[in-house]
Amino acid sequence: MGLVALAIVASAGVGVAADLRFRERAEAASRRVMDFMVWVLMPPIIFLIAARTDLGGGVGAGILLGYLELATVGLLAYLLGTRVLRLPRPSVGTLIVVVILANTGYLGIPLNAALLGRDAIAPAIAWDTAVSNVVLYTAAFAVGASFGTTAGETPRERAKAFLTRNPVLFAVVAGLLAPDALAPDALVDAAEVVSFALLPLGFFILGVNLMHERDDGSLTFPPPLTAPVATALALRLLAAPALLVAFSALLVDVPDAYVVQAAMASGINSLIVSHLYGLDLRLAASTIAWGTAIVVVAALAASPLV
Repeated sequence: MGLVALAIVASAGVGVAADLRFRERAEAASRRVMDFMVWVLMPPIIFLIAARTDLGGGVGAGILLGYLELATVGLLAYLLGTRVLRLPRPSVGTLIVVVILANTGYLGIPLNAALLGRDAIAPAIAWDTAVSNVVLYTAAFAVGASFGTTAGETPRERAKAFLTRNPVLFAVVAGLLAPDALAPDALVDAAEVVSFALLPLGFFILGVNLMHERDDGSLTFPPPLTAPVATALALRLLAAPALLVAFSALLVDVPDAYVVQAAMASGINSLIVSHLYGLDLRLAASTIAWGTAIVVVAALAASPLV
């Protein structure tokens, strides 16, 4: 867990330093990196991993509760963003995205191992695969296409934007339909290794965007804790796990790892969705930064020997 925290801080720090030194070139580089991740790196990685993923009955009924929990917090984000905070449409979309997307892979899996032991790794991976990744490439991209400023004006244009800017969705479908022979062990192992390289790339992008989205050019960290950011943090870190625990108490017990995954900070992929569809990058970056800092500090305090 300590190494993960160090990688996060170092990668974000490089992004901050790059933006301070190079400004427009750093911001252009971060956009190119996001495009490279979406269009080049992620499709083959997800195809190989999906091709070797078993989503049978062993995943458990708790996965369905995960979808119910995320649908509930997403609806709450929409209602609070429109009725209480009265945010502009792109900011409402971002509020929904940062609430339904959690960092259950790079942060959640090692955190489960640190807090609950190695037995928690398998259910943590099941949640990341069957809940987080599915929600990212379906619901989150759909929200981006529905609320973004660059996705078109008509429902048909927005539907087209959802499909044409979402190459990983097709990789997921192709991977689930592909035979194991198309995903040999060596390539799957390589894909998993490369996928971990996305962690520093993602937090580099976060560092650049934290600086790029400043109002006055001054160096301020942590970013301002605005009402939308506080709302997003409350829904992501408190309401989401509380809802899962409540649903579990009413319906079926879920593994402790599922609850930990439900409490993860907003995922870096929120920035990618915001970038692709023209959502509120400032709100996304600030929520990710605050949430990641809170979760990492809490994890280090809970597992001081890791």
